[in-house]
Amino acid sequence: MKINNIHHIAIIVGNYEQSKRFYSELLGFTIIRELYRAERDSYKLDLAVNGLYQIELFSFPETKSRASFPEAKGLRHLAFAVDNVAEWIDYLRANKVDVQDIRIDETTGRRFAFFNDPDGQPLELYENS
Repeated sequence: MKINNIHHIAIIVGNYEQSKRFYSELLGFTIIRELYRAERDSYKLDLAVNGLYQIELFSFPETKSRASFPEAKGLRHLAFAVDNVAEWIDYLRANKVDVQDIRIDETTGRRFAFFNDPDGQPLELYENS
């Protein structure tokens, strides 16, 4: 028995249109499909990350905020591999996204930085090399 890879990551969002723009336009993920499920009054947006991975955004009429930041039980953060963290920080800040300053991973020596999506979900930029 073995797990082959991660199929998708699901994120529940508060403001669907705002999150759709954030992930598709700002972060550049490709929209695969968008569904409106009338029986749930809910949208589901499938996004491709560089053609390899999939993120699903869900909207629901009622959602709860994250219990605490950043150390709530469950998924701590989602990290995206990038070629140049500093360039991404400049890009995100130019688009009015609050991004923490660059830190260095004590184990690998690689640069990384944290920021949040519109709902406060912690996201990380992690430099490939």
